[in-house]
Amino acid sequence: MRSIRSAGLALAAAALALPLTSGTATAEPSGDRHAGPERGAPHSNAAFDRLRSAAPEGFYVGTAVAGGGHHLSQPYPDPFTSDKEYRRILARQFSSVSPENQMKWDFIHPERDRYDFGAADAIVDFAERNRQVVRGHTLLWHSQNPEWLEQGDFSKEELRAILREHITTVVGRYAGRIQQWDVANEIFDDQGRLRTQDNIWIRELGPGVVADAFRWAHAADPGAKLFLNDYNVESVNAKSDAYHALVQDLLKQGVPVHGFSVQAHLSTRYGFPGDLESNLRRFDALGLETAVTELDVRMDVPEGGRPTAAQERTQADYYRRALSACLAVDGCDSFTIWGFTDKYSWVPVFFEGEGFANVMTDDFVRKPAFWALRDTLWAARRG
Repeated sequence: MRSIRSAGLALAAAALALPLTSGTATAEPSGDRHAGPERGAPHSNAAFDRLRSAAPEGFYVGTAVAGGGHHLSQPYPDPFTSDKEYRRILARQFSSVSPENQMKWDFIHPERDRYDFGAADAIVDFAERNRQVVRGHTLLWHSQNPEWLEQGDFSKEELRAILREHITTVVGRYAGRIQQWDVANEIFDDQGRLRTQDNIWIRELGPGVVADAFRWAHAADPGAKLFLNDYNVESVNAKSDAYHALVQDLLKQGVPVHGFSVQAHLSTRYGFPGDLESNLRRFDALGLETAVTELDVRMDVPEGGRPTAAQERTQADYYRRALSACLAVDGCDSFTIWGFTDKYSWVPVFFEGEGFANVMTDDFVRKPAFWALRDTLWAARRG
């Protein structure tokens, strides 16, 4: 599969050298799901316009499922349960889904002796009905922990038991139904130092708890692939170097770590991480699977303004290059964008002056970034 994919990337680059139009392009559809790369109407869900249909066999194209987190403070109801058009596109376009917040500690384990599996169950059930795989997110993290945990007066033995019970309960509940888990999330800072202060688990239990988390997750579901996941690790830098060293140490210990993933929250303020492919390759060389798990590309847009055509072309190029890097690397078979519509994007909430980071507009019209992904996938599939 790899040689076929790689051969197609040159075709994708050539196709995308042509002027990128807006998502409203209206080429006459061919009706052949393997013909590509025709472009249908702005809201078309014809087979040739679906990312999951364009992807090479065995390559999963995913998105985050909006809900929880920042959505709770926005002037709209829960996107996943209330927006039928959103769910329709979610089902038709993607072969993989990641709960955006619905499996994080504060959402799924709000009280010490109570779990709330309702939202997570609904996503997993939805995925199975629509022949999608699920990426579980996340088991050990320094952020979005419930107050009872962060402010509790627990001994080290109690904390260790709490973490083990949580991982065993959550992973065990979905055993056989989750393809990949982000076991340890964002455990290093940008200088490549372990988060020994703000990560309650590492601070109180020591670095060895990371290995334990992988062991417990593996025991709860031996079939799930277990990942380290972080942001600002797209390039070869101090942070990704720290993960590279950690992986080697974990593997020597026989720890069941199976993958390393880059989140890829990118911004057009900065250059594209041109060494993304080579960085993924060095983890592949260690025998790990790799993945892109949270890709979005935010842009600087004045308040009340809209992106220019030039900005959208740059954004599309970033999306294309990230996908091409993953397609070119053995074992990078999972590629997830962090939401597909600007309607529910986290970016404007957390990055002042930036936005429009996703591949569709608020009303689900496809941007050049969408076509960049679709055409690149078709080229890899046909290569």
